[in-house]
Amino acid sequence: MADNYLEKRYEATLGSNRPKVKRIGHTLDDLLRKSRSHRAYHKAYVVSRAELERIVGVCTKLPSGCNRQVLRYFLVTRDSGADRLLPLVKMGAALPELHLPLPGTEPEAFIIACSTVPEDNLVNIDLGIALQSMLLKAAEMGLNGLIMGAINRKAIQSAFALPYQPLAVLAIGKGIDKIELVATDESASRAYYRKDGVHYVPKVRLADLILNHE
Repeated sequence: MADNYLEKRYEATLGSNRPKVKRIGHTLDDLLRKSRSHRAYHKAYVVSRAELERIVGVCTKLPSGCNRQVLRYFLVTRDSGADRLLPLVKMGAALPELHLPLPGTEPEAFIIACSTVPEDNLVNIDLGIALQSMLLKAAEMGLNGLIMGAINRKAIQSAFALPYQPLAVLAIGKGIDKIELVATDESASRAYYRKDGVHYVPKVRLADLILNHE
């Protein structure tokens, strides 16, 4: 189903009474497309700590369950331990035969997300909001990333002397993957796959996401 399905429905409902909105810069749809998960990066582009700080900066504006704001972040660059962190995370679980990342395409900048309180439902909701928002900020900056939950929490905490246990790691860099979204039926496999150098990501159609249809 077309990306502008809801816009067409809105137009059909309001007709000429629909308010006119002037778009400035990237649309949310643009940023979502640019923020797809990348598992290969340009080694020539070195992400700076200042860029990581800009990305984490969006978290000062996000909603938080009960406004607890319990998430904290540890920044890792090429010069501050990227080589120690990389062996402690896993990328591309659905493609184990490829042993991603391929040599020479490894990310070298990371944001380690931790919580100051024990993990619970509200923490996980906050974590999801924060990680996606940081990916969107990276996309706005012309960068890419990858959310990683398959991490060695204890080893990462020890390696970087973290005061709190890490929950997830966000890789940041200049992505080089070619990624295509593929509309799929609700009953079909949703495992991503690669073919002829393209990384395909199945996405359930809008019609299957909505439970009550008119």
